[in-house]
Amino acid sequence: MLSAARAAAEPARRHFIASLSRLEGMPADLVHLVRHGEVHNPERVLYGRLEGYRLSDLGQRMAKAAVATLAGHPVTALRASPLQRTQESAAPWAEAFGLDVTLDERLIEPTNRFEGRRMDGRTLAHPRSWPLLVNPRKPSWGEAFVDVAARMLMAMADARESVDSGEVVLVSHQLPIWMVHRATAGLPLHHDPRRRRCALSSVTSFAWNDGAFSEIGYQEPGADLLASSTDLGAV
Repeated sequence: MLSAARAAAEPARRHFIASLSRLEGMPADLVHLVRHGEVHNPERVLYGRLEGYRLSDLGQRMAKAAVATLAGHPVTALRASPLQRTQESAAPWAEAFGLDVTLDERLIEPTNRFEGRRMDGRTLAHPRSWPLLVNPRKPSWGEAFVDVAARMLMAMADARESVDSGEVVLVSHQLPIWMVHRATAGLPLHHDPRRRRCALSSVTSFAWNDGAFSEIGYQEPGADLLASSTDLGAV
């Protein structure tokens, strides 16, 4: 039988042990979605998943500027889309926080049947483009919006659970990040691509609340560089 003193202290002891257990299994506090910097694209085409599209010199500067937004934060994991531009954009994060970059296919740019073509009036008016434009709500030219949102949210959940504490950075692309924004806000996934709020090297942050992600912030650390940039890689 416990003494009176030990019995009185027992609830506090149990609370302390339970607190330790929660701390040991606590996942990441925040997940940050970072878009890559400007891409070297002299042909001015929609590059999508095409190989060989690296960051421009300006894009490298943008990628470095993005890291400053989380200076002093406890970033404990770093993941990136396997495309060259996202891996190059992840490199400054890896250096700043002493982390390896884990590649995650779920963070990749969506498929797009306009890849390699200029997205101008001539392309859209050509009869061979018409079948690709019949359903912009899906969209008919590439991977379904609902599939993009689902894989991104799964990647975020897995990244959050992969660490015991701190914050996670995922380097991805404009449309996948915008799909997470709209999905977590309860908005329809179909939208006008010209009105996306996801600039080059932007950082969109999410917290886990009541069993779901919610957006808590958006930053454009390369805002002073955007005026001289070219952004042609997304539809």
